[in-house]
Amino acid sequence: MEYGSRPAYSAESPFKIHGGCGLMGICDESGSLMSGELAIRAMAAQHDRGNGLGGGFAGYGIYPEFPDHFCFHMMYHDAQGKEAAEAVFDQYFVVDLAEPLPTRPVKGIVDAPLLWRYFLTLSESRLESMGMTPEDYIVHVVMFINTTVDGAFVASSGKNMGAFKGVGFPEEIGHYFLVEEYEGHTWVGHNRFPTNTPGWWGGAHPFTLIDWSIVHNGEISSYGINSRYLDAFGYKCTLGTDTEVVAYLFDLLLRCHKLPLELACKVLASPLWSEIDRMPEDEQAVMQSLRAVYGPAMLNGPFAIVLGFNGGMVALNDRIKLRPLAAARQGSILMVASEESAIREVLTSPDEAWAPKAGEPVIARVKGLDWPIHGDLYPPSGDESCAAADVKDSRETVEVS
Repeated sequence: MEYGSRPAYSAESPFKIHGGCGLMGICDESGSLMSGELAIRAMAAQHDRGNGLGGGFAGYGIYPEFPDHFCFHMMYHDAQGKEAAEAVFDQYFVVDLAEPLPTRPVKGIVDAPLLWRYFLTLSESRLESMGMTPEDYIVHVVMFINTTVDGAFVASSGKNMGAFKGVGFPEEIGHYFLVEEYEGHTWVGHNRFPTNTPGWWGGAHPFTLIDWSIVHNGEISSYGINSRYLDAFGYKCTLGTDTEVVAYLFDLLLRCHKLPLELACKVLASPLWSEIDRMPEDEQAVMQSLRAVYGPAMLNGPFAIVLGFNGGMVALNDRIKLRPLAAARQGSILMVASEESAIREVLTSPDEAWAPKAGEPVIARVKGLDWPIHGDLYPPSGDESCAAADVKDSRETVEVS
């Protein structure tokens, strides 16, 4: 195929619209599956936090019939982009199923790209010859498609999960993709009000890489240094929004560098130097080391984020809490959102509700699923809930090698 034989595709709307966004995350730590309708309702309650230029969801546990396949959700500008991307899939994978993503006509959703999904397996011999883990292999392919295949964009690429996103309000996007017909143990959602980046299908949240998905309210003013830092590790930022760096930073810190989740959060939302100076000596040394090693990975600017993954989720504010984030728990369900009203739309009788502190993660861990994090500073014990609720843990700190 001749590349460069047509004008390169570029995103529309090269103007700035200033405002705010809304987000949510819900996880049943028991592993029970919840309808995507809950996520749609939570985002509909935050309708006025967006302007119709982006909405989306990611669900985990939604493809139980293909638990060991990597599932690529793809967006294509045209048939030529689709043909080029499928040539890549045929070269790199065994394609067990390729089909259009199920959608329905919804008023307000227009100019949709071609939307397809692929259930893929990897050749062990090819992995061995390339000297890669399956996850490294997937990252390599995602970066290759997003940077070299014009008019093709990877919306998600993990196992037993998928992202559904586009231009529209989140409740419109949810119904367009029939999200209410999927069931998952964890859901994240987003309502977009673009600030410095265009409103287009590939730029809607969540942003994903393998199993990680990120939704974000705020602005990453450190995008330039973050993206240059990531480039040194082979991550290419191509989707025209600052949020993309957060998904890649979590992959780098958690999967590649094997940091415990709590320390990865301290890298991204680092305490102020004045706070570090007041810490106990041992903790102070750890925080100083993180700042020295991972300075270019620190996120500056106002943000609230939710990271979803197979195994749970984590919600995190910036270090001085410049964006809203509320949390609540009802039984085995932990939920976070930009507004408490969205939580109470879904959790009718929460056992507790609180506002997470600046820079302190709220963590949910699904019972019975592998924990895809290298180590825990504070591992859960017994039947105790694994959700962190901004309280000091009395358990002994675990040394992580």
